[in-house]
Order: sequence, then C-alpha cells, then structure tokens
Amino acid sequence: NLCGIDIPKVMDGTPFMGPGISKADLEKRDETFGIADRFDEKYDLVRTLRKGKFKYMRSYQPFNFDGLMNVYRYKMASYREWFKLYKAGKLKGTPAEQFYLPRSPEALYDIDADPYEIKNLAGDPAHAKTLADLRGRLAGWMKSMPDLSLFPESELIKNAWGNPVKFGQTNKARIGELVDIADLSLGSFAKAQAGITTALDADDPWKRYWGLIVCSCFGKAAKGFVTTAKAIAAKDSEPLVRVRAAEFLALIGAQKPQAVILDVLGKSDSISEVVLALNTVALLKDSKPGYTFDIPKGLVKPRHREISNRLNYICGPGSATADAPKKNKKKWKKAKPAE
Repeated sequence: NLCGIDIPKVMDGTPFMGPGISKADLEKRDETFGIADRFDEKYDLVRTLRKGKFKYMRSYQPFNFDGLMNVYRYKMASYREWFKLYKAGKLKGTPAEQFYLPRSPEALYDIDADPYEIKNLAGDPAHAKTLADLRGRLAGWMKSMPDLSLFPESELIKNAWGNPVKFGQTNKARIGELVDIADLSLGSFAKAQAGITTALDADDPWKRYWGLIVCSCFGKAAKGFVTTAKAIAAKDSEPLVRVRAAEFLALIGAQKPQAVILDVLGKSDSISEVVLALNTVALLKDSKPGYTFDIPKGLVKPRHREISNRLNYICGPGSATADAPKKNKKKWKKAKPAE
C-alpha cells in the first residue's frame, strides 16, 4: 500500500501507511495480533492480542516452556549461559527463571506499567473484565480467520498444501470446535472435565489430540483420564494423538513414554510428524522428572536437518549421522566482483 501496489486478495491484514490512510485513521487503531508457531525444530502455539495498553497472551501448550532446546538459538553463548545458570539453580525467584518453567495458559500485561511483561494480571480480579474481553476477541479472531494451526503441521501438508485458504474455509466450523476444546484449559478442571471426556471420545482425531493437550495443561489434576490416555497411546489410529497421550502420561509420571514414541518414530515417513514427535521427546528430556531416550540409528527414516539436530541433542553428538541429509556437493563458481 505504501508503494501504491495492488494488494493481493489472499493477504491478511490492514494497511497502516500509504494512500488512503490518514493520521486520524491511524490514531483510531489500538489493536494488533501476534503469532508464534515453529522455530526450526522447536514447536509452539502462542497467540497474542494487544488492545491499547493491555496485551493478552494465549499459550495453547503452556507446558512447552519457552527455553526448549533449539540448536540455532543455543549456538549463542548467551543462551548457553542462561541454561547453565538455570540448571545450577542460580535463577530461582528471578524473571529469567520463567524461561525454563511451564507458562500460564493465558497472561495479561499492562504494557505501559510493565513493558517487559513480568507481572501477569490474568488472576487479578481488578482486571477480570479486560481479561474476558481480550480472551473473547482473540478466540473470535482465530475462529474467523480461521486459524489453521489448530491442526498439526503434518496434517496441513497432507490436506491443505494445495489450497490452504479453501481448506480453512471448508474446515472453519471444525476449527472453531478445536478452539473451544483448547480453551477448556482456561477454566477449572471441574468445569472442563465433561468437555475433555467428549473430546477424547470423539471420532475426529484432532479433537482427541486437543483433549490430550488440555489434559497436559491441567497436569495431575487430570489424572482421572490416565486409563483413557493409556488406551489411546496404545492403539489410536493417528500417530500424533498417540504421542500426545504419551506426553500427558509422562508429564504426570503415570507411564513411561519411550515405547509409544519410539514406535511412532519407527513407523513414520513424514518429516513434520517426526519433528513434532521429537519436540515432545526434547520436552520430556528436559522436564521434571526427566526421561532418557535411546533412539537406535536408522530407526527414524526421514532425512532432514531438523531431525538430525533433535537426535544429536537427545542422544548425543554424532548420534544422528546415519539419518543426516546428504550434503550438497555441487561446486558453485565464485561470483565476479561488481564493477
């Protein structure tokens, strides 16, 4: 818009500079949305809405802590030192410690008073009205888009790659239902229990998937679903649903996850499915009580840099050699100096 170029219809958003945007128009605006999904081999799902001075942050997998291993990030000395200090217990009671701890499913910050987003006001009765307003606005935005990230990446590659806009519109009501299941984690477990039961018994695998994520959000409060989760982990038709069941059981110490996750890794030929499963392995390795995974060379079939990065972290340097992608040996001619 700033350059005077026609804006393609498939692009989201509203111009805030250029022709047709006056200063008065701009100053009426006080709302912006933010997203975080995947950072190389590290998966997450966070959405934010800022309206005026308040910022609302929704973490859909709050047990998936911010500091989860990402090879590119931890090449930096500052991140390695941060992790070292946390492991040594030298960050206790400081805001820096939160980087390695589970998050709250939702947070509310007064950006004017708290620009570094340290004080979460979500539990403050004085801000209950603002919290409810921003929570509703964000959920409404995700349903109206609709937000495709309620499906795992592997599902989108399989079914939405050719025309994601059409896929989103076709599945708009379904995505809305997944948002509602995910939002069960925002209330008390007593209120969420019936909804979780319905989700875990659903024919739609992604409803089961989100039901299990909600269980992980509640942690040991959801121990009543252990028997159901064990059955899902053992025989669900969708591999990633099995992984989420194993993840929940492991996080609360109800069942060791190795057998289920290794079975999924050994049978999958989907890169994104394997990377997401290995994200769970990295989480369980670094979460309490902590789990050790012995992943045999050759078990993981897809060859990809992000898979190798995860395997080298989980099993030790060099452990992913057999699964690493082949290097491109093509020799490139040096470019001539610019005249």
